[in-house]
Amino acid sequence: MAGKRTSSSMAIKAAKALDDGRTGRVTKSLAASVLAQTGDNSKTSAKIASLASEVLSNPKSSEIAKSLAASALSQSE
Repeated sequence: MAGKRTSSSMAIKAAKALDDGRTGRVTKSLAASVLAQTGDNSKTSAKIASLASEVLSNPKSSEIAKSLAASALSQSE
């Protein structure tokens, strides 16, 4: 079964997050994971899935971090 792929709009958001000097380490990790999943068989690792869960449960997480976290989780097994 083919894995889900990152949409072009999400890939653009991820690229912008990586390029922004104000983006935090966690958000950059999520952005890198989302961009890595543009291929056919890429899936979110357990480490990134755990990080994404933490981001989504934290009310202080930014909207971009939550968006990237949701995308990463949607591509996990």
